[in-house]
Amino acid sequence: MSLYDISSRLIGFLDPPRDTKVMVASAPGRADFLNTHQDYKGLPVVPIAIELRCYVAGYKSTDGRLRVISANLFDEGVECLDEAYLHRLELKGDGWFGDYARAVVKVFMDRGVGIHGLHIAILSHVPIGSGLSSSAALEVSIAKLIEGLYNLQLSRKDIAEIAYTAEHDVMGIPCGRLDQYGSSYGGVLKLNTRPPYDVEELPDRGFILVLADSGVRRRISSIHPIRQAEIDEALRILIDEVKVPVGLASKLGLRYYEPRWEDLSEEEIKPYLSSIPSKLADRIIFTIRMHRSTMYALSIIKDMIVQPEMYRSIVGDELSSICEPDFDDPISVLGCILSFQHVLLRDLYEVSIPRIEEIWFTMLEAGALGAKISGAGLGGVVLGLARSFDEAKKIRDACLDIGCPSVWISRVGEGAKMEHIA
Repeated sequence: MSLYDISSRLIGFLDPPRDTKVMVASAPGRADFLNTHQDYKGLPVVPIAIELRCYVAGYKSTDGRLRVISANLFDEGVECLDEAYLHRLELKGDGWFGDYARAVVKVFMDRGVGIHGLHIAILSHVPIGSGLSSSAALEVSIAKLIEGLYNLQLSRKDIAEIAYTAEHDVMGIPCGRLDQYGSSYGGVLKLNTRPPYDVEELPDRGFILVLADSGVRRRISSIHPIRQAEIDEALRILIDEVKVPVGLASKLGLRYYEPRWEDLSEEEIKPYLSSIPSKLADRIIFTIRMHRSTMYALSIIKDMIVQPEMYRSIVGDELSSICEPDFDDPISVLGCILSFQHVLLRDLYEVSIPRIEEIWFTMLEAGALGAKISGAGLGGVVLGLARSFDEAKKIRDACLDIGCPSVWISRVGEGAKMEHIA
């Protein structure tokens, strides 16, 4: 579907008054590439924007209303129109699609932007509940649209923070910043998730991604709070009951976001983990191993230098039967790190399910350099890394053969932008 066709359809839903200025913005979904489930702990994460995008069209009015219509929900034959008066802008709750727009608009109004009426139409190609950040793509595209309509001259970081505030603070969803920054900036990022939330834009090494939808839907609100509470309990026991040495305790804290995780080594904390429930110990080990493997993968992306001994020390022996990299090919090694992180997510964080494992194994058997869960897990998408488009097509076809409802091949996508419409 061309941009012209998308814009025409959205403007048709809006049916704006004659001579009204309509603008169109878009933002990408993102693949959760490295360090999954670490952004809410203050650790750096690596999202990659994909070519699936959310498009929004809109215009300013003076009728005092926020009016939002979803082309996707219209096509599904379900309720697709949301209307609210701006002077008493409240959320409806229960997963109502219009709450995302309401939350973003509320953040702008709280920041002093004089919105006296806004009509928006949405068409998204980012599948909902798939682990590809459909909600952030929606929030960021609406924020980008408002920036354009009101000539606000915001930075990509401003847009990301507005979208994050809308979802985390206004809607009360316990997300980190990975999704909103990944969608706003686009490309391949290293996002530091502690203030001031610095972003390092990484080189695109020609990544070709295969994104296989499991067809199983989930919400992060059903996963994140549980894992966060488990880490809190592990930290409480270590500090209050086990009473770890002062030097180690100084690196910890009582909430999941308080430890200096990047300064913790597995060797120093492991002797004390036998004193806490094994499931809670797994959450601690997961966090340390995930971060260490991410730092190694980042060195590959930046410098294309492999360091085989470092790889072996991080991955250990258990992955060698699953993924044996070509150390002369840095992207091959990076693929194996993806698979290693999937194993951590499955075995130590318990966010995989049999359907996800079937897709993961199918991707590897079909020639993927590596694969992992993208997003919070317990459903959604599995991300595979391919060497070429021909290899990506083989992986896609293998996933379709086992019943994946949708499989996409994507290069690295652009960030949020205003679209030119003729």
